Amino acid sequence: MKKLIGAAVASGILTSLATLSIATAADTTPLTIAYIQKQGDQQYFVDEATGAKDEAKALGNVKVDVVNVQMDANAAISAMNVMVGQKVNGIAIVVPDQQIGPQVIDMANGASIPLVSSDDPIKSGTGSVAPFVGFDGYQMGYKVGQAAGMFYKTAGWAPDTTRVAAAYEQQLSVCADRQKGEEEGFAAAAGTVPTIIKIGTDNSVVDAQNRTSAVVTANPQIKHWVVWGCNDENETGAVTALTNAGMTPDGIIGVGLGAYLTCKDWQAGQTSGNKAALFISGHDVGSAAVKALVESIRNKTPLPAKTIATTTIVTPANWKAVMGSCS
Repeated sequence: MKKLIGAAVASGILTSLATLSIATAADTTPLTIAYIQKQGDQQYFVDEATGAKDEAKALGNVKVDVVNVQMDANAAISAMNVMVGQKVNGIAIVVPDQQIGPQVIDMANGASIPLVSSDDPIKSGTGSVAPFVGFDGYQMGYKVGQAAGMFYKTAGWAPDTTRVAAAYEQQLSVCADRQKGEEEGFAAAAGTVPTIIKIGTDNSVVDAQNRTSAVVTANPQIKHWVVWGCNDENETGAVTALTNAGMTPDGIIGVGLGAYLTCKDWQAGQTSGNKAALFISGHDVGSAAVKALVESIRNKTPLPAKTIATTTIVTPANWKAVMGSCS
């Protein structure tokens, strides 16, 4: 009887070891993850791609193929076709246009490829939201507006001689969410809100600068400006336009969103209208997107509905301690 029990135990141990061996092998199966990005040459998205590749290296046997489609929705669909044809194991995508969401989701589902939307959420044709990795747009905006409101209150500016330049791509839902948060965060911190001039842009530095220049020209009586936007490109572009128009740094309260451009003035020791920024780490988002996909594939578990990264307000005084560097 003892021999039979011993044999059974030994058999059980061998079975467990075999199962463990299979699981371990499955955990290191080579995988390829496609990361399709809009505006891939912007610093935030460069950092995001780096984060994705760093996470892939840490996880082991994971390759990340990064595709920059700029702001071309057709290029994004073409990239999806290529990646589906190559039978990649997972796809993360930052869509240049949220309207292609249903097509992107259908393509991934049709090929049984796990998909996460990164930075900008997308919906299917039936309205269901794809698994998302990024930031809470409203909360980001709220922190930016709150910081701007505190600066404004401390400055003691009068509402009638102040304007808010809010620069953002108005067709993009994440930008609308951030703008709403900025307005409400500012109101909560400052109590009163000067007239807000909403400036429609394509979210680039050049467009924000050009369009803000026209707004400043049309409002020569305004002595003080508060500036915020959907991203650092909008905010720094608008601040540059104000500076070029003759506004001095003490007449501008600019609060960026990203910190990857606002930090350049601080790193150079320059006094400017860029008073603060919300630091968002593209590296963290890219890393989180790849981690979520790989864990879901290897563990055969559903992707989390939302993976939200943290954010921090930085200023000339603390940016280096928080960010480490300004690339």
